[in-house]
Amino acid sequence: MVRKQPVDVTTVRRPPAGGDVAEQPLLALTVLVHPDAERIGDVAFLESRARLSRLEPELGPTRRGEGGGMRPLSDPHLSRRPIAIETDAAGGVTLAPPPSGTDVVVDGVRLTGPRALSAAQVEHGAVIELGERVALLLHRRRAPLAGGPDHGLVGHSEAMDRLRAEIDRVADLDAPVLLGGETGTGKELVARAIHAGSGRAQGPFVAVNVAAIPAAMAASQLFGHARGAFTGAAGEHEGFFARADRGTLFLDEVGEMAAEVQPVLLRALDDGEVWPLGAAASRRVDVRVIAATDADLTRRAADGQFKAPLLHRLAGYVIRLPPLAERRDDIARLLVHFLRAELAAAGEPDWLGPGREVEHPWLDADAMAALVRRDWPGNVRELRNAARRIVIGSRGASRARVEGARGEAGGGEAARADEIGEAVAAGPAAAGRGRAEISAEVLIDALRRHGWKTGDAAAALGVSKTTLYALMERTPGVRKARELSAEEISAAEAAAGGEVDRMAEALRVSRRGLVLRMRELGLEGGRGRG
Repeated sequence: MVRKQPVDVTTVRRPPAGGDVAEQPLLALTVLVHPDAERIGDVAFLESRARLSRLEPELGPTRRGEGGGMRPLSDPHLSRRPIAIETDAAGGVTLAPPPSGTDVVVDGVRLTGPRALSAAQVEHGAVIELGERVALLLHRRRAPLAGGPDHGLVGHSEAMDRLRAEIDRVADLDAPVLLGGETGTGKELVARAIHAGSGRAQGPFVAVNVAAIPAAMAASQLFGHARGAFTGAAGEHEGFFARADRGTLFLDEVGEMAAEVQPVLLRALDDGEVWPLGAAASRRVDVRVIAATDADLTRRAADGQFKAPLLHRLAGYVIRLPPLAERRDDIARLLVHFLRAELAAAGEPDWLGPGREVEHPWLDADAMAALVRRDWPGNVRELRNAARRIVIGSRGASRARVEGARGEAGGGEAARADEIGEAVAAGPAAAGRGRAEISAEVLIDALRRHGWKTGDAAAALGVSKTTLYALMERTPGVRKARELSAEEISAAEAAAGGEVDRMAEALRVSRRGLVLRMRELGLEGGRGRG
């Protein structure tokens, strides 16, 4: 049961003070951009009828002790006239602006009258821009967990709450842990957090990328070797297991481990002993192993590519790290964290300094909105690289220059130029057509008629492929390639004789999305794949 604060309950609901996560997701607003950068990440939980203006709702940090407390946006450039926010029985939301007031843009489209967002759109998260100064994410999430360590991890989304709870659950045990998740999600950071929360925290933490170890050298690198064990072995070498004795050994990219090394590693894990190459005796080691992979090890074990007993030994406890797509309300928090680090390194820390409120925010609402709408397939690592590029490209400027980021994200000058060029090529009738005019039915019909070939469908609709992908992402009736299972893809591949175009048509997804999903799942088949 969610407890409410004694405030205007038609507008805002504060998260519960207890340690339990609410059973049902709540409608929430998360600050993405604000003239006071300290407000970025503040959250308000809304009732079924709420108002959004300079004065309401009240927003605050998701975790206690982070300062600030609950307060409205309070930016004097925002209107006091509220935008009405009303939830319908199906979980959709209608936004109704006042007759006059602050310019409002929702997912790149200016709000000139009431606009209905489907439940799926709200689930994905809708970006609301208020002028150039404030941007918020309208989405659903469960109320945050109270208290607990942050484990050095940035972000307070629901997905990060769950991840921290998983770390707390297993850190003080000696059980081996297998971390799974897409590349760039921060598996080594989580491994270090588990180590820091364990009884081995004072011992060594040794990180090894096993994919980078040549098969011929793997045994020597992992277990060590004696002097003269092989040509060039001029002295004894202490392997990674010995270096991690009484601590934690982190084996990254474990799915890429050479087949010859797997049985030797399994024996070391089972016996707690390693036998250096050329040594006369084994050595007992006390090591906790945390492994990480972005591959489907269960599938690889079923295919004989990874030894099942080794998988069972490594997977004493499994933690899946969420991709950035599942924690969109953390994108702004992460970006500001990275920007501050890069600005400090560039000698310009004041642009996003604590408590610094300026007339024109260094990072404006349009730029942040474009970045939040992006897919970020490289996850947190890709976002950090984007922050570095923004800072380098903005040196000496009073406002961040993020044209490249906007273009990649589906907005900004680069994308608009691309859209204009393709619209001209498609003819005058298409040149003025905007994404807001394309309904779900029209989009799906165009994709179906053109065999789910995105280039042809985009040309028929008179939009760029960038715009088409954005439309597909936010249209509930369009299936996303990332939802496909390995079994579905394999069956389609067999039926289509491995031809990717035919597979995409049968699965009703874009060819590009199918190719990316096949690579993600480690499916190497398919002909004509780009």
